[in-house]
Amino acid sequence: MTLKSRQMLVSSALPYANGSIHIGHLVEYIQTDIWVRFQKLRGHECYYVCADDAHGSPIMLSAEQAGITPEELISKARQEHEQDFMDFFIGFDNYHSTHTDENQFFANLIYTRLRDGGHITSRTIKQFYDPEKEMFLPDRFIRGECPFCHASDQYGDSCENCDRTYSPTDLIKPFSAISGATPVEKESEHFFFKLPDFENMLKDWTSSNLQSETANKLNEWFESGLQEWDISRDAPYFGFEIPDQPGKYFYVWLDAPIGYLASFKNLCDKTDLDFDAYTHPDSETEMYHFIGKDIMYFHTLFWPAMLHGAGFRKPTNVFIHGFLTVNGKKMSKSRGTFINARTYLNHLNPEYLRYYFAAKLSNKVEDIDMNLDDFALRVNSDLVGKVVNIASRCASFINKRFDGQLSSSLAKPELFNKIANAGIAELYESREYSKAMREIMLLADEANQYIDENKPWVLIKEEGRENEVQDVCSMALNLFRLLIIYLKPVLPVTAIKVEEFLNIDPLSWQDLNEPLLDHKIDKFKPLMTRVEKDHIDAMIEDSKENLEATTDDTNSNLSEHLLNNPVADEISIDDFFKVDLRVARIVKAEHVEGADKLLQLTLDIGGEQRNVFAGIKAAYDPSSLEGRLTVMVANLAPRKMRFGLSEGMVLAAGSGGSEIFILSPDEGAEPGMRIK
Repeated sequence: MTLKSRQMLVSSALPYANGSIHIGHLVEYIQTDIWVRFQKLRGHECYYVCADDAHGSPIMLSAEQAGITPEELISKARQEHEQDFMDFFIGFDNYHSTHTDENQFFANLIYTRLRDGGHITSRTIKQFYDPEKEMFLPDRFIRGECPFCHASDQYGDSCENCDRTYSPTDLIKPFSAISGATPVEKESEHFFFKLPDFENMLKDWTSSNLQSETANKLNEWFESGLQEWDISRDAPYFGFEIPDQPGKYFYVWLDAPIGYLASFKNLCDKTDLDFDAYTHPDSETEMYHFIGKDIMYFHTLFWPAMLHGAGFRKPTNVFIHGFLTVNGKKMSKSRGTFINARTYLNHLNPEYLRYYFAAKLSNKVEDIDMNLDDFALRVNSDLVGKVVNIASRCASFINKRFDGQLSSSLAKPELFNKIANAGIAELYESREYSKAMREIMLLADEANQYIDENKPWVLIKEEGRENEVQDVCSMALNLFRLLIIYLKPVLPVTAIKVEEFLNIDPLSWQDLNEPLLDHKIDKFKPLMTRVEKDHIDAMIEDSKENLEATTDDTNSNLSEHLLNNPVADEISIDDFFKVDLRVARIVKAEHVEGADKLLQLTLDIGGEQRNVFAGIKAAYDPSSLEGRLTVMVANLAPRKMRFGLSEGMVLAAGSGGSEIFILSPDEGAEPGMRIK
């Protein structure tokens, strides 16, 4: 069957040039790459573009902290990102940067078209200003309580808990994430994109083009009313200056998605591709964006409205995925499960992660979990034990007994036809990768069952049955070839090794239609090895070490705990020994009315009880603490708080929020025991 070729432009969200790629990011790039490789394997014209998101105050501040220019910082980040993506076999057709001539051209073009169309307005606003740093604060460098759901420690522009967006001045109890100072309000003229102008268009577009969960979420935003979007920032700012507005810069979120167009234009300029054919409003081509659920608002409201208002085509669809957890919990630096791409690559085969993510991903906006025990089990069982096992069981017979020559006919054509017409394409197309992987492994089971039933290792010992051995093994290798075609979008390098082993041209989806007969194959070489637990353990240990190191500040996210937060004044060892650490039993634990982060603990330190307020509310249910032993600083001067007197400090560690762990003494400890 010959398919009609489609023309597609595909992108993933742009990684920020202020940090390393980690396995959480890779969920998206692997998901996208599998889909693109599948489309190309089917014979479609499909281009995959991306770029580094290189603008914004965090870049400027990180470069300042590192003593380099922003250009140097983003250049280094881009090199690192490109190498990581390459080593995970992410097959971009073009990888660019938002700090480029193409991106500035399209940012200016889209802005001026929106302005001339009456969709840009300006007004003087009150904006948060850091009196210590003497600069207007970027949204991401303001933290506080969400004005809608009242979650604490949220960013200045959006809430990670309820996904709502708002103005930084709407935050409750705001503070500067740069200096910790309470920001003050100052007036400044800002420019706004009039998103409500496009409400009817957006309602029509979102109702027919998006995942149902996404459309439902957008309906909530429509019901609450679309707001004008602040697209400008004041100097100092690393980005593009707004045309005819000196000292005013495009907010990074305006020029970031424009990076998709800029990267594609860069590709077009290097090839014979027609940019307008893919971007014109009447284009019959397709445009798809793969993104995470945290940036849904920007890509499903602002971005299509900007494109429509500036005379460009809107996306055909925006595919949204959830987040990654590891071992059922948020990725943790302290547990070593916050794993950078490079750390993974130092220990494990990248195709194993590609397969594992594929085995977990659906077309729903759902979080996926990487259970490390399940990861090893699934790779070893599915890829090594089922798929590769087919070739390793049968190739040696063909190589040694038949000079590498396959039979001229299929021993069981009905089984070949069943596997060749298994409907895997529909699952890939709809991004139901987990269902596709399950179906492929069931087909692998059938292939292995066929081998087990015919037992070539027994037949080879029986006189006059050698031809049957050749037929059985040739049949099995043809089934193996079908499975590799199905897995090629997921395992591109393994597929190349198989093509070399089978002595064939690169496999395509059309090759499912024809078996490989009367053909000479090459000697089989091992394709994969098992995942060993010690490799996973070593990766976790290296993740802990990498995250404790601070040798490369240019790749750090310099936020509230790094930027302008110098080491405290030096103390002597004698000062340190003055700290009296005591074992304490938590007699009572309860919520503190009006406090976002505090629990009130009554601690028994051996004949004496202390009242302590501890900032561990996000991590612990009070009832789970009562009766537990912990460690406290017993000689800390009492501190009067608005909730009462705190008579000590409970020791805890972790990255913050729900990742806080109170210290527990060894078994056998008693309340009041001193820890030395």
